[in-house]
Amino acid sequence: METRVPLAERMRPTCFEEFVGQQHIVGKNTLLYRAIKYGTLGSCIFYGPPGTGKTTLGNIIAKTLRANYVKLNAVTSGVADAKAVIERARTDKAMLGKDTFLILDECHRWNKAQSDCVLEAIENGDIYLIGTTTENPYTSMTRAIVSRCRIFEFKPLTSKDIISALKRALSDKERGLGNLNVNVSGDALAYIAFASAGDLRNALNSLELAVMTTPAGKDRVIHITREIAEQSTDKKALSLDENMYYDVLSAFCKSLRGCDTEGALFYSQRLINAGCDPMIIARRLVAHASEDVGMADSNALLLATSAMYAVEKMGAPEGLIPLSHAIIYVCEAEKSNSVVKAMALAKDDAINFNDNKVPNHLKNHPSTNADGHGKYKHPHDYGGYVKQQYMPDSLKDRVYYTPSQNGREKNLIRKKYKN
Repeated sequence: METRVPLAERMRPTCFEEFVGQQHIVGKNTLLYRAIKYGTLGSCIFYGPPGTGKTTLGNIIAKTLRANYVKLNAVTSGVADAKAVIERARTDKAMLGKDTFLILDECHRWNKAQSDCVLEAIENGDIYLIGTTTENPYTSMTRAIVSRCRIFEFKPLTSKDIISALKRALSDKERGLGNLNVNVSGDALAYIAFASAGDLRNALNSLELAVMTTPAGKDRVIHITREIAEQSTDKKALSLDENMYYDVLSAFCKSLRGCDTEGALFYSQRLINAGCDPMIIARRLVAHASEDVGMADSNALLLATSAMYAVEKMGAPEGLIPLSHAIIYVCEAEKSNSVVKAMALAKDDAINFNDNKVPNHLKNHPSTNADGHGKYKHPHDYGGYVKQQYMPDSLKDRVYYTPSQNGREKNLIRKKYKN
């Protein structure tokens, strides 16, 4: 019996012309584009959501540079596998002059011992590592590996990118569904793209399932409608179209900001009942706990993050109880946007005054040339606080954070202005 290769695997791009999305990484004149063009690409790590092209791009790069490439999965491979790849790579480089790329899927799963065994080979250029992961490498991987690699962050694909890839799969007669008489409505394509949440693999799997489980009509054409597309996705069909979804989500956020508990609860439940992932609501709640409540009641942030953790670990329906608890708290809390105001002001100065020097007494290694500020005063030697200049001279009188007169924030007396 012949094993059927999934459509998503058959349609995996084999060249840059077929690759969709990630123009901030592969677009003309980007760092990666130039490195590949001039053959100077070193080891790198691709991280981002699933189905966004990380492994595919690694394969394309190795083929474009006409190098050997070996694929390993960090979940099933170990030190022995890595050493075998390195030995073969050294032989091929010495005998044939060919470089070897080690494409390591789920690279964050390698422990320190596994990572350390490839460090020397990466430094010597015996192999080039292309690691792919859904986790942030700065927090999930050993620093030694990360410091030797360029890091590229992949973004979820847009609906436009996904629809383009779906149409290519429908028309491709060699690898896709082009030999089948299929008619997919524009509404169905749009829904599959929307429901895939930026994951092209998910979208192609949904399209294949829809086509393979739908009989041809009397006209001998397989008609894929919006209803069939909804049944073929791996999530509950959203009973909201894309525009309505964002409208309801916007209403939820504005209800939080406007202290309307009933509105926030209603719109959150409407989203959940329509098939929205509760984690989307939880993440928005955490953001608003700082954006709209902020220093007026910092407990809102603690409760919101606790609710997000509960939703992640408990799921529905139990996790929805602490989520609703936190929604009510954020709505009823006093409001202050002093945090986002302070952040925006600081960001502007960080951009416009990025060459300002750190005062001498704050430097890690103060120079002998005093700048008039004297020595650093350790606050704990003065009872916990002592007035001294922290900002550069040109910004020494700048004020970013101004407490509002709401909630607990109105009782805040800023120490720097006491003396």
